[in-house]
Amino acid sequence: MYVFQLLTVFIGFLIFGFSENVKGPAIPRIQLDMGLDELRIGTLLSLNSLGYLLACSFTAYLIRRIGIKAVCLLSFGSMAVSGVFIYLSHSYPSLSASFFFMYIGNGMLEIGLAVLGARIFVRNTGTMMNLSHFFYGLSSTVAPMIASGLMTLHVGGHLLDWRDVYLIILLLAVLPMIPAILGRFPDESGNSEADRVPLKTLSKDPVIWMLVLILSFGVVSELAVGGWLVNFLEKAYGWDGSSAAGMLSAFFLCFTFARLFLGPVTDKVGFTLSLMIFSAVSGILTFAAIAAGEPGAFLFAAAGAGIAPVYPTVMALIARRYRQDSDAAITFIVTLMGVASVIGNYAIGAIISGIRRAVTAVSGAEDGLLRGLQAGYGFIGLCALLCCLSALPLYCYLKKHGELL
Repeated sequence: MYVFQLLTVFIGFLIFGFSENVKGPAIPRIQLDMGLDELRIGTLLSLNSLGYLLACSFTAYLIRRIGIKAVCLLSFGSMAVSGVFIYLSHSYPSLSASFFFMYIGNGMLEIGLAVLGARIFVRNTGTMMNLSHFFYGLSSTVAPMIASGLMTLHVGGHLLDWRDVYLIILLLAVLPMIPAILGRFPDESGNSEADRVPLKTLSKDPVIWMLVLILSFGVVSELAVGGWLVNFLEKAYGWDGSSAAGMLSAFFLCFTFARLFLGPVTDKVGFTLSLMIFSAVSGILTFAAIAAGEPGAFLFAAAGAGIAPVYPTVMALIARRYRQDSDAAITFIVTLMGVASVIGNYAIGAIISGIRRAVTAVSGAEDGLLRGLQAGYGFIGLCALLCCLSALPLYCYLKKHGELL
Protein backbone atom coordinates (compact mmCIF):
# COMPACT_ATOMS: atom_id res chain seq x y z
CA MET A 1 0.00 0.00 0.00
CA TYR A 2 2.90 2.36 0.75
CA VAL A 3 4.15 1.87 -2.81
CA PHE A 4 0.80 3.02 -4.23
CA GLN A 5 0.81 5.98 -1.84
CA LEU A 6 4.29 6.98 -3.03
CA LEU A 7 3.34 6.53 -6.69
CA THR A 8 0.28 8.73 -6.24
CA VAL A 9 2.34 11.46 -4.58
CA PHE A 10 5.29 11.29 -6.99
CA ILE A 11 3.28 10.97 -10.23
CA GLY A 12 0.77 13.50 -8.91
CA PHE A 13 3.49 16.11 -8.45
CA LEU A 14 4.89 15.17 -11.86
CA ILE A 15 1.54 15.97 -13.52
CA PHE A 16 1.14 19.07 -11.34
CA GLY A 17 4.45 20.42 -12.65
CA PHE A 18 3.41 19.82 -16.27
CA SER A 19 0.06 21.58 -15.83
CA GLU A 20 1.65 24.56 -14.06
CA ASN A 21 4.55 25.23 -16.41
CA VAL A 22 3.19 24.73 -19.89
CA LYS A 23 2.08 28.33 -19.51
CA GLY A 24 5.63 29.74 -19.86
CA PRO A 25 5.88 29.21 -23.65
CA ALA A 26 2.08 29.34 -24.09
CA ILE A 27 1.42 32.81 -22.64
CA PRO A 28 3.24 34.80 -25.35
CA ARG A 29 1.25 32.83 -27.96
CA ILE A 30 -2.02 33.36 -26.07
CA GLN A 31 -1.21 37.06 -25.82
CA LEU A 32 -0.54 37.31 -29.56
CA ASP A 33 -3.49 35.14 -30.55
CA MET A 34 -6.01 37.07 -28.46
CA GLY A 35 -4.39 40.53 -28.59
CA LEU A 36 -3.93 40.84 -24.81
CA ASP A 37 -1.73 43.37 -22.99
CA GLU A 38 0.37 42.57 -19.91
CA LEU A 39 -2.32 43.78 -17.49
CA ARG A 40 -4.88 41.35 -18.93
CA ILE A 41 -2.32 38.54 -18.79
CA GLY A 42 -1.70 39.42 -15.13
CA THR A 43 -5.46 39.40 -14.57
CA LEU A 44 -5.72 35.98 -16.25
CA LEU A 45 -3.04 34.57 -13.95
CA SER A 46 -4.78 36.16 -10.96
CA LEU A 47 -8.06 34.47 -11.91
CA ASN A 48 -6.12 31.21 -12.05
CA SER A 49 -4.90 31.83 -8.52
CA LEU A 50 -8.47 32.66 -7.49
CA GLY A 51 -9.58 29.19 -8.65
CA TYR A 52 -6.71 27.70 -6.67
CA LEU A 53 -7.78 29.76 -3.65
CA LEU A 54 -11.38 28.56 -3.93
CA ALA A 55 -10.21 24.94 -3.99
CA CYS A 56 -8.09 25.51 -0.88
CA SER A 57 -11.14 26.75 1.01
CA PHE A 58 -13.10 23.49 0.72
CA THR A 59 -10.55 20.71 0.10
CA ALA A 60 -9.85 19.98 3.79
CA TYR A 61 -13.59 19.60 4.37
CA LEU A 62 -13.81 17.22 1.41
CA ILE A 63 -10.87 15.19 2.75
CA ARG A 64 -12.67 14.74 6.08
CA ARG A 65 -15.95 13.84 4.36
CA ILE A 66 -14.88 11.58 1.49
CA GLY A 67 -11.18 10.86 2.17
CA ILE A 68 -7.89 11.73 0.49
CA LYS A 69 -8.27 8.99 -2.12
CA ALA A 70 -11.53 10.39 -3.49
CA VAL A 71 -10.19 13.96 -3.40
CA CYS A 72 -7.08 12.97 -5.39
CA LEU A 73 -9.20 11.15 -7.98
CA LEU A 74 -11.56 14.13 -8.24
CA SER A 75 -8.68 16.56 -8.71
CA PHE A 76 -6.98 14.45 -11.39
CA GLY A 77 -10.27 14.05 -13.24
CA SER A 78 -11.08 17.78 -13.15
CA MET A 79 -7.62 18.62 -14.52
CA ALA A 80 -8.14 16.25 -17.46
CA VAL A 81 -11.57 17.79 -18.19
CA SER A 82 -10.12 21.31 -17.99
CA GLY A 83 -7.75 20.39 -20.84
CA VAL A 84 -10.80 19.84 -23.04
CA PHE A 85 -12.28 23.18 -21.96
CA ILE A 86 -9.04 25.04 -22.75
CA TYR A 87 -8.87 23.33 -26.15
CA LEU A 88 -12.37 24.64 -26.94
CA SER A 89 -11.64 28.20 -25.72
CA HIS A 90 -11.54 30.87 -28.43
CA SER A 91 -12.22 34.01 -26.40
CA TYR A 92 -10.68 35.68 -23.36
CA PRO A 93 -13.72 35.02 -21.09
CA SER A 94 -13.94 31.32 -22.01
CA LEU A 95 -10.17 30.90 -21.61
CA SER A 96 -10.28 32.62 -18.20
CA ALA A 97 -13.11 30.32 -17.09
CA SER A 98 -11.24 27.23 -18.32
CA PHE A 99 -8.03 28.21 -16.54
CA PHE A 100 -10.07 28.99 -13.42
CA PHE A 101 -11.50 25.46 -13.50
CA MET A 102 -8.04 23.94 -14.09
CA TYR A 103 -6.68 25.71 -11.04
CA ILE A 104 -9.54 24.44 -8.89
CA GLY A 105 -8.26 20.96 -9.75
CA ASN A 106 -4.67 22.04 -9.11
CA GLY A 107 -5.58 23.49 -5.72
CA MET A 108 -7.43 20.35 -4.67
CA LEU A 109 -4.49 18.24 -5.82
CA GLU A 110 -1.88 20.28 -3.98
CA ILE A 111 -3.79 20.17 -0.69
CA GLY A 112 -4.51 16.46 -1.13
CA LEU A 113 -0.88 15.56 -1.90
CA ALA A 114 0.41 17.80 0.92
CA VAL A 115 -1.91 16.18 3.47
CA LEU A 116 -1.07 12.68 2.20
CA GLY A 117 2.64 13.47 2.43
CA ALA A 118 2.26 14.87 5.95
CA ARG A 119 0.59 11.61 7.06
CA ILE A 120 2.93 9.08 5.44
CA PHE A 121 6.32 10.85 5.78
CA VAL A 122 6.79 10.40 9.51
CA ARG A 123 10.57 9.92 9.28
CA ASN A 124 13.12 12.13 7.48
CA THR A 125 10.25 14.53 6.82
CA GLY A 126 12.31 17.28 5.20
CA THR A 127 14.08 14.85 2.88
CA MET A 128 10.88 13.09 1.80
CA MET A 129 8.94 16.33 1.28
CA ASN A 130 11.73 17.71 -0.90
CA LEU A 131 11.95 14.39 -2.78
CA SER A 132 8.21 14.53 -3.50
CA HIS A 133 8.50 18.07 -4.80
CA PHE A 134 11.54 16.99 -6.82
CA PHE A 135 9.07 15.36 -9.21
CA TYR A 136 7.27 18.69 -9.57
CA GLY A 137 10.59 20.27 -10.47
CA LEU A 138 11.44 17.43 -12.85
CA SER A 139 8.29 17.89 -14.93
CA SER A 140 8.62 21.67 -14.65
CA THR A 141 12.08 21.39 -16.21
CA VAL A 142 10.92 19.56 -19.32
CA ALA A 143 7.43 21.11 -19.61
CA PRO A 144 8.58 24.37 -21.31
CA MET A 145 10.73 22.46 -23.82
CA ILE A 146 7.99 19.93 -24.52
CA ALA A 147 5.40 22.69 -24.95
CA SER A 148 7.69 24.73 -27.19
CA GLY A 149 8.57 21.65 -29.25
CA LEU A 150 4.96 20.53 -29.64
CA MET A 151 4.01 23.95 -30.99
CA THR A 152 6.37 23.39 -33.94
CA LEU A 153 4.84 20.04 -34.95
CA HIS A 154 2.42 19.41 -37.80
CA VAL A 155 -0.10 16.62 -37.28
CA GLY A 156 -2.31 15.78 -40.24
CA GLY A 157 -1.41 19.09 -41.88
CA HIS A 158 -2.36 21.01 -38.71
CA LEU A 159 0.28 23.00 -36.79
CA LEU A 160 -0.21 22.32 -33.09
CA ASP A 161 -0.94 25.46 -31.08
CA TRP A 162 -1.19 26.22 -27.35
CA ARG A 163 -4.71 24.78 -27.15
CA ASP A 164 -3.50 21.40 -28.46
CA VAL A 165 -0.58 21.43 -26.05
CA TYR A 166 -2.82 22.02 -23.03
CA LEU A 167 -5.17 19.25 -24.16
CA ILE A 168 -2.32 16.74 -24.53
CA ILE A 169 -0.59 17.64 -21.26
CA LEU A 170 -3.71 17.78 -19.08
CA LEU A 171 -5.04 14.46 -20.36
CA LEU A 172 -1.95 12.91 -18.76
CA ALA A 173 -3.70 13.51 -15.43
CA VAL A 174 -5.47 10.17 -15.92
CA LEU A 175 -2.15 8.33 -15.31
CA PRO A 176 -1.84 8.94 -11.53
CA MET A 177 -5.47 7.89 -11.16
CA ILE A 178 -4.26 4.26 -11.58
CA PRO A 179 -2.18 4.00 -8.36
CA ALA A 180 -4.75 6.19 -6.58
CA ILE A 181 -7.48 3.67 -7.43
CA LEU A 182 -5.32 0.67 -6.49
CA GLY A 183 -3.99 2.15 -3.25
CA ARG A 184 -5.47 2.48 0.24
CA PHE A 185 -4.77 5.84 1.85
CA PRO A 186 -4.49 6.77 5.55
CA ASP A 187 -7.68 8.62 6.48
CA GLU A 188 -8.69 9.92 9.87
CA SER A 189 -11.17 7.28 10.87
CA GLY A 190 -9.28 6.82 14.13
CA ASN A 191 -9.32 10.49 15.06
CA SER A 192 -12.47 11.91 16.59
CA GLU A 193 -13.50 15.52 16.14
CA ALA A 194 -12.88 16.03 19.84
CA ASP A 195 -9.18 15.24 19.31
CA ARG A 196 -8.82 17.96 16.69
CA VAL A 197 -7.68 21.50 17.46
CA PRO A 198 -10.42 23.99 16.45
CA LEU A 199 -9.53 26.32 13.59
CA LYS A 200 -10.12 29.32 15.88
CA THR A 201 -7.50 28.00 18.30
CA LEU A 202 -5.12 27.18 15.47
CA SER A 203 -5.44 30.72 14.09
CA LYS A 204 -4.25 32.17 17.42
CA ASP A 205 -0.87 30.48 17.03
CA PRO A 206 1.59 33.18 15.87
CA VAL A 207 3.67 30.54 14.09
CA ILE A 208 0.78 29.92 11.68
CA TRP A 209 0.77 33.57 10.58
CA MET A 210 4.54 33.67 10.18
CA LEU A 211 4.33 30.59 7.96
CA VAL A 212 1.60 32.30 5.93
CA LEU A 213 3.95 35.24 5.22
CA ILE A 214 6.92 33.01 4.40
CA LEU A 215 4.97 30.75 2.07
CA SER A 216 3.10 33.64 0.42
CA PHE A 217 6.24 35.53 -0.56
CA GLY A 218 8.08 32.34 -1.47
CA VAL A 219 5.35 30.90 -3.69
CA VAL A 220 4.69 34.21 -5.48
CA SER A 221 8.40 34.38 -6.29
CA GLU A 222 8.49 30.71 -7.39
CA LEU A 223 5.32 30.52 -9.49
CA ALA A 224 5.73 33.93 -11.13
CA VAL A 225 8.87 32.70 -12.92
CA GLY A 226 6.86 30.11 -14.84
CA GLY A 227 4.47 32.79 -16.07
CA TRP A 228 6.85 35.67 -16.77
CA LEU A 229 10.42 34.52 -17.53
CA VAL A 230 9.79 33.47 -21.15
CA ASN A 231 7.82 36.67 -21.73
CA PHE A 232 10.67 38.71 -20.23
CA LEU A 233 13.43 37.10 -22.31
CA GLU A 234 11.49 37.28 -25.58
CA LYS A 235 10.44 40.92 -25.21
CA ALA A 236 13.31 42.45 -23.24
CA TYR A 237 16.19 40.71 -25.02
CA GLY A 238 14.57 39.58 -28.28
CA TRP A 239 15.17 35.87 -27.66
CA ASP A 240 13.28 33.35 -29.80
CA GLY A 241 10.70 31.09 -28.19
CA SER A 242 12.92 28.00 -28.04
CA SER A 243 15.83 29.81 -26.37
CA ALA A 244 13.55 31.49 -23.83
CA ALA A 245 11.83 28.19 -23.05
CA GLY A 246 15.28 26.62 -22.67
CA MET A 247 16.22 29.19 -20.01
CA LEU A 248 12.96 28.49 -18.16
CA SER A 249 13.83 24.80 -18.29
CA ALA A 250 17.29 25.64 -16.92
CA PHE A 251 15.59 27.46 -14.02
CA PHE A 252 13.57 24.35 -13.25
CA LEU A 253 16.63 22.14 -13.70
CA CYS A 254 18.38 24.07 -10.90
CA PHE A 255 15.07 24.00 -9.04
CA THR A 256 14.76 20.23 -9.42
CA PHE A 257 18.27 19.30 -8.34
CA ALA A 258 18.03 21.67 -5.38
CA ARG A 259 14.97 19.77 -4.16
CA LEU A 260 16.71 16.46 -4.77
CA PHE A 261 19.96 17.27 -2.95
CA LEU A 262 19.04 19.96 -0.41
CA GLY A 263 16.33 17.95 1.39
CA PRO A 264 18.86 16.27 3.72
CA VAL A 265 20.48 19.68 4.28
CA THR A 266 17.20 21.10 5.61
CA ASP A 267 16.93 18.16 8.04
CA LYS A 268 20.46 18.82 9.34
CA VAL A 269 20.59 22.63 9.30
CA GLY A 270 17.01 23.07 10.48
CA PHE A 271 13.88 24.02 8.59
CA THR A 272 13.66 27.65 9.70
CA LEU A 273 17.31 28.56 9.12
CA SER A 274 17.17 26.83 5.73
CA LEU A 275 14.22 29.00 4.70
CA MET A 276 16.20 32.17 5.49
CA ILE A 277 19.32 31.09 3.64
CA PHE A 278 17.75 29.68 0.48
CA SER A 279 15.22 32.48 -0.12
CA ALA A 280 17.91 35.13 0.38
CA VAL A 281 20.10 33.43 -2.24
CA SER A 282 17.21 33.40 -4.72
CA GLY A 283 16.42 37.10 -4.23
CA ILE A 284 20.05 38.18 -4.56
CA LEU A 285 20.57 36.15 -7.75
CA THR A 286 17.37 37.55 -9.31
CA PHE A 287 18.41 41.15 -8.74
CA ALA A 288 21.93 40.35 -9.97
CA ALA A 289 20.42 38.92 -13.18
CA ILE A 290 18.38 42.08 -13.80
CA ALA A 291 21.36 44.35 -13.09
CA ALA A 292 23.71 42.36 -15.36
CA GLY A 293 21.36 42.52 -18.35
CA GLU A 294 21.34 39.88 -21.06
CA PRO A 295 24.82 38.44 -20.25
CA GLY A 296 23.55 37.66 -16.74
CA ALA A 297 20.39 35.86 -17.87
CA PHE A 298 21.80 32.54 -16.60
CA LEU A 299 21.42 33.94 -13.06
CA PHE A 300 17.63 33.80 -13.52
CA ALA A 301 18.05 30.04 -13.82
CA ALA A 302 20.45 29.83 -10.89
CA ALA A 303 17.87 31.58 -8.68
CA GLY A 304 15.74 28.45 -8.98
CA ALA A 305 18.10 26.59 -6.67
CA GLY A 306 17.37 29.07 -3.89
CA ILE A 307 13.59 29.27 -4.11
CA ALA A 308 13.07 25.51 -4.69
CA PRO A 309 13.32 24.24 -1.08
CA VAL A 310 11.00 26.90 0.38
CA TYR A 311 7.61 25.24 -0.24
CA PRO A 312 8.52 21.64 0.73
CA THR A 313 10.45 22.89 3.77
CA VAL A 314 7.40 24.81 5.01
CA MET A 315 5.29 21.67 4.43
CA ALA A 316 7.82 19.63 6.42
CA LEU A 317 7.71 22.16 9.24
CA ILE A 318 3.90 21.98 9.27
CA ALA A 319 3.97 18.18 9.27
CA ARG A 320 6.31 18.13 12.27
CA ARG A 321 4.65 20.89 14.31
CA TYR A 322 0.98 20.09 13.55
CA ARG A 323 1.13 16.31 13.18
CA GLN A 324 -2.46 15.66 14.36
CA ASP A 325 -3.97 18.63 12.53
CA SER A 326 -1.89 18.79 9.37
CA ASP A 327 -4.89 19.06 7.04
CA ALA A 328 -6.35 22.02 8.93
CA ALA A 329 -2.96 23.77 9.22
CA ILE A 330 -2.07 23.18 5.57
CA THR A 331 -5.48 24.39 4.39
CA PHE A 332 -5.35 27.52 6.56
CA ILE A 333 -1.84 28.46 5.42
CA VAL A 334 -2.23 27.55 1.75
CA THR A 335 -5.61 29.33 1.48
CA LEU A 336 -4.12 32.60 2.69
CA MET A 337 -1.11 31.96 0.47
CA GLY A 338 -3.59 31.75 -2.41
CA VAL A 339 -4.82 35.26 -1.61
CA ALA A 340 -1.25 36.51 -1.87
CA SER A 341 -0.80 34.66 -5.16
CA VAL A 342 -3.86 36.39 -6.63
CA ILE A 343 -2.52 39.78 -5.57
CA GLY A 344 1.04 38.95 -6.65
CA ASN A 345 0.20 37.94 -10.23
CA TYR A 346 -2.01 40.97 -10.70
CA ALA A 347 0.66 43.24 -9.18
CA ILE A 348 3.34 42.02 -11.60
CA GLY A 349 1.13 42.71 -14.61
CA ALA A 350 0.12 46.11 -13.21
CA ILE A 351 3.75 47.07 -12.45
CA ILE A 352 4.89 46.14 -15.96
CA SER A 353 2.04 48.07 -17.61
CA GLY A 354 2.36 51.11 -15.33
CA ILE A 355 6.14 51.49 -15.64
CA ARG A 356 5.97 50.79 -19.35
CA ARG A 357 3.49 53.62 -19.93
CA ALA A 358 5.41 56.05 -17.72
CA VAL A 359 8.81 55.40 -19.32
CA THR A 360 7.39 55.24 -22.86
CA ALA A 361 6.09 58.78 -22.47
CA VAL A 362 9.65 59.95 -21.74
CA SER A 363 12.06 57.58 -23.51
CA GLY A 364 10.07 55.78 -26.18
CA ALA A 365 8.26 52.46 -26.52
CA GLU A 366 11.31 50.17 -26.65
CA ASP A 367 12.86 51.52 -23.47
CA GLY A 368 9.44 51.62 -21.81
CA LEU A 369 8.88 47.91 -22.44
CA LEU A 370 12.34 46.98 -21.14
CA ARG A 371 12.01 49.05 -17.94
CA GLY A 372 8.50 47.75 -17.33
CA LEU A 373 9.60 44.14 -17.63
CA GLN A 374 12.61 44.78 -15.38
CA ALA A 375 10.39 46.37 -12.73
CA GLY A 376 7.92 43.50 -12.87
CA TYR A 377 10.65 40.92 -12.57
CA GLY A 378 12.24 42.96 -9.78
CA PHE A 379 9.05 42.41 -7.81
CA ILE A 380 9.65 38.65 -8.12
CA GLY A 381 13.12 39.07 -6.60
CA LEU A 382 11.72 41.34 -3.88
CA CYS A 383 9.25 38.64 -2.87
CA ALA A 384 12.13 36.18 -2.39
CA LEU A 385 13.94 38.65 -0.10
CA LEU A 386 10.72 39.32 1.84
CA CYS A 387 10.39 35.55 2.28
CA CYS A 388 13.81 35.56 3.93
CA LEU A 389 12.93 38.49 6.19
CA SER A 390 9.65 36.83 7.18
CA ALA A 391 11.53 33.73 8.35
CA LEU A 392 13.67 35.75 10.78
CA PRO A 393 10.93 36.42 13.38
CA LEU A 394 9.86 32.76 13.11
CA TYR A 395 13.41 31.65 13.88
CA CYS A 396 13.60 34.01 16.88
CA TYR A 397 10.18 32.94 18.20
CA LEU A 398 10.82 29.20 17.95
CA LYS A 399 14.30 29.54 19.45
CA LYS A 400 12.96 31.59 22.37
CA HIS A 401 10.35 28.93 23.16
CA GLY A 402 12.72 26.00 22.66
CA GLU A 403 10.72 24.74 19.65
CA LEU A 404 13.21 25.35 16.86
CA LEU A 405 12.77 22.97 13.96
